[in-house]
Amino acid sequence: MKEYVVQAPTCLGIETRALFRRKALEVIEQILAAGDEAPLVIDVSLTRAVDSAGLGVLVLIQRRAAEVRRSVRLRGPSEELRFLLVMTRLDDRFICEGPASL
Repeated sequence: MKEYVVQAPTCLGIETRALFRRKALEVIEQILAAGDEAPLVIDVSLTRAVDSAGLGVLVLIQRRAAEVRRSVRLRGPSEELRFLLVMTRLDDRFICEGPASL
């Protein structure tokens, strides 16, 4: 199955959110242009910190993907990110793949 992967920055927050958001939304548009049913995969295996701005941009990306009926997968989320998603009740919006990378 074909997939479209966007690498998340090491620190996903206020300073990196704009560029990351732009890249992810461009990939969603590529998926649509290609007519693929493929999901958007956000590789967070190297991401060590996510603040509220970073969490917000993940939600924005997920909402845009949902608008065009695409799922968003988080590849290699850390235990901290998984916990953050649960605590904010956002865990049902994303499909988490694989264990956190060490």
